[in-house]
Amino acid sequence: MSRRSEAVPILMYHAVADAPAPATYKLSVSPAAYAEQMHLLADHGFSPLTTATLAAAWREGRPLPPRPVVITFDDGYEGVHQHALPALKKHGFAATAFVATGWLRGAHEVPGAALDRMLDWGQVRELATAGVEIGGHSHTHPQMDQLSDERLWFEVLRCKEILREELGGGVPPVSFAYPYGYSSRRVRRTVRAAGFGVSLAVGNALAARRQGPYALERVTVRRSTGIEEFERLVEGRSVGRNFAKDRALTKGYAMVRRTRQCLRKVPETSV
Repeated sequence: MSRRSEAVPILMYHAVADAPAPATYKLSVSPAAYAEQMHLLADHGFSPLTTATLAAAWREGRPLPPRPVVITFDDGYEGVHQHALPALKKHGFAATAFVATGWLRGAHEVPGAALDRMLDWGQVRELATAGVEIGGHSHTHPQMDQLSDERLWFEVLRCKEILREELGGGVPPVSFAYPYGYSSRRVRRTVRAAGFGVSLAVGNALAARRQGPYALERVTVRRSTGIEEFERLVEGRSVGRNFAKDRALTKGYAMVRRTRQCLRKVPETSV
């Protein structure tokens, strides 16, 4: 089996809206573009899976269906229910929505934290009933690798507790996505210790089993992603070239972030 045939495109969406807030515009897609992208997946014979299903298949050594793909949504914007869900239902597609529990409208909302119109818990339950896997995305969407141990535990466990409470059934969420895609060994250990079985970064590369269950990579779908580029991404063609600049910036910023974290740990000395 070729290296490419072992790889799976995990698509990362955010807001799906005609007129998203300025803060979410670049990472949004229009409902029409999203519908066209889903139609392409159907036409090309792709088999959408949830994140949990992909992770379980790799963990247990089970074969994947033909042309697997994973459709994910970050943060919990209302357009996922209003616009994305009808397209998913039309094609019978599975998907995963990673929600920041403190951003969603309702009892657990952190006032002023969200960037745009968010889902409420009734809509989240409707997504789950329709077969969309609901995963964790922290409570307040912080840069997790910059948090203290205590705050990091709070963000992960509070998110998990709220999801378990709101979705009912006593079944905890299985999947997690790092806010901003940022993680570190400490963050990944914490997510694993909290009981999540798989977590996603960004990376802008195809996912592969060798990446490990706590650092699977995704490709970003943006407002600027045309249908031809989208086709190349899901086919695994030109992914490296399309995101070369993104990866270079990510690597540089990762060094800055590690330096910041180390400086926070250095105790001050008297002069």
